[in-house]
Amino acid sequence: MELAYGPVPSRRLGQSLGINNVPPTTCTYACVYCQLGSTTNPETDRQAFFDPAEIESAIEDRLAALGPEETVDYVTFVPDGEPTLDANLGETIDRLQRFPVDVAVITNGSLLRLESVRADLARADWLSVKVDAADHEVWTQVDRPHGAVDFEAVRDGIVRFARDFEGTLTTETMLVAGVNDGAAVEPTAELVGEIAPDTAFVAVPTRPPDEEWVEPPDEAEVTRAYRTFSEYVDDVEYLIGAEGDTFASTGDPRTDLLGVTAVHPMRASQVSALLDREDADWSVVEDLLDAGELIELEYDAETFYVRPISPDRH
Repeated sequence: MELAYGPVPSRRLGQSLGINNVPPTTCTYACVYCQLGSTTNPETDRQAFFDPAEIESAIEDRLAALGPEETVDYVTFVPDGEPTLDANLGETIDRLQRFPVDVAVITNGSLLRLESVRADLARADWLSVKVDAADHEVWTQVDRPHGAVDFEAVRDGIVRFARDFEGTLTTETMLVAGVNDGAAVEPTAELVGEIAPDTAFVAVPTRPPDEEWVEPPDEAEVTRAYRTFSEYVDDVEYLIGAEGDTFASTGDPRTDLLGVTAVHPMRASQVSALLDREDADWSVVEDLLDAGELIELEYDAETFYVRPISPDRH
């Protein structure tokens, strides 16, 4: 398992150097749209998974391996699961502050009810919090939480944290057709307005989801959602396009592909662009497919490549 990967192109963060601080698919949720497949290790208790010094060293090595033309805008905790399950998160963020790059965390917010989690995340420079629904029933349908997670505690924890956070706070709402769109949008937008983020992102699935039935709402529905959110939040942005092809390379295409696809499915065009930058050909992909280290998926008329994590992966 790679503790650091990328940088990868991020629609919100530019070039993001990813941090994998929890074991594969260890999460408090099992979201229907998750790009990583099924949650194989549902968990709510915080644990110390990796030594913060090891993560610091992995980031340092990754930065050193990048070419002179490569840039990194953020180092980002966006692992194979929920980053706040890591009991060492706060210490690791503190260690990474020595690098001349801001620290970002992308969280589902489920553990913000805990004072320890709020204290850890307060150290970050930029934070994204998932807000997919404003009531228990819709939240359960789309995020499929661990049975020990209470919706009202999640809601209250996010609102409480937002009041005190001094960094840049954003929210992300992933719209799934027939689940949390339509009439469910306004209550969610009202909740996001109470959180008062710097930016509220309205997203749709763009990568292969855990459940094959998951589809984005149609364009008219997404536009209505955007307008509704704009009634409650000053800055609302779409998060509905592809990320681009500027995946960083270290000169080892096999390692780069496996590192990124373990947590970030890549479109065929993105894989081709990476191989071109490393003067490699498609045989690298074919070898990984033959070895079972990479799998090919189709979603929304596009071909994606992802590193298998769960045997339940489609």
